[in-house]
Amino acid sequence: MLRLRLRLRGRQMSRTAFFNNHHSTINHSTISNQPMRIIDLSCPIDTDVQDPLPLSVVFSSHEEGAAVIGPQLFGVPSSAFPDGLALAGETLTLNSHAGTHIDAPWHYGPTSEGKPARTIDQLPLEWFYGDAVVLDFTDKPAGYEFSAADVQQKLTAINYKLKPFDIVLVRCDADKKMYEPEFAKIHVGASVEATRWLIDQGIKVMGTDGWGWDTPLHVQSADYHRNPRPGVVWAAHFVGREREYCQIEKLANLDQLPPFGFKISVFPIKIKGGSGGWTRAVAFVNEE
Repeated sequence: MLRLRLRLRGRQMSRTAFFNNHHSTINHSTISNQPMRIIDLSCPIDTDVQDPLPLSVVFSSHEEGAAVIGPQLFGVPSSAFPDGLALAGETLTLNSHAGTHIDAPWHYGPTSEGKPARTIDQLPLEWFYGDAVVLDFTDKPAGYEFSAADVQQKLTAINYKLKPFDIVLVRCDADKKMYEPEFAKIHVGASVEATRWLIDQGIKVMGTDGWGWDTPLHVQSADYHRNPRPGVVWAAHFVGREREYCQIEKLANLDQLPPFGFKISVFPIKIKGGSGGWTRAVAFVNEE
């Protein structure tokens, strides 16, 4: 176990480097006639991230690839490979909602809008690329539940009017503490009415750099125990039973984006029948 942990730490980018090495500048004429920045909006798959959903990564070295994988695939000894080194690899065990991911309607319940809820592989790819807008909620305390009026105020503050299929991103900078024990407890969360209001504006995909779209788990739990009743736990999620939408959770680096005027790509991994799928979320920001 110690050997594996040391190898993992040796292979991964340092925490400081992750936040300092989040974008590159390119001149990509097929996307734009202007130079642009590509900004990484994804949390790493990393066992050190303080996520309540556990994950594991087992690294296989080049030596192990020669000694184990090579014989399994080719029936040859390790000496068949140059210097006794074959291909490295990793074996991951994780929930489809670990790391930066997208929730499909099937995650919320078996039906949506009175029809069988769609799984992550059944959703139109057009939903996951397009114009995006960042709503800055860093002025609100941890655990704050934002309302539709809050969303409208944030839009007014940046002088932006939503249009159908915009991708709405909620920033609270929770990602800056992904390696700290309180990571899952510090984000702001969407209310039912805010989620419904966004859907009413034609929004199909909305996301957060917090651990979840609803308020933190301990906030929901305390609310329920004060007054036990249905419709408290994961209430914003369950809006997806009545209105079809997707949400992105555990985004990163939203502080590096302008309020609007950029594109985002959040295509989900195609897991057949999946309630969600990981995404390498990326923003494309034109340089002035």
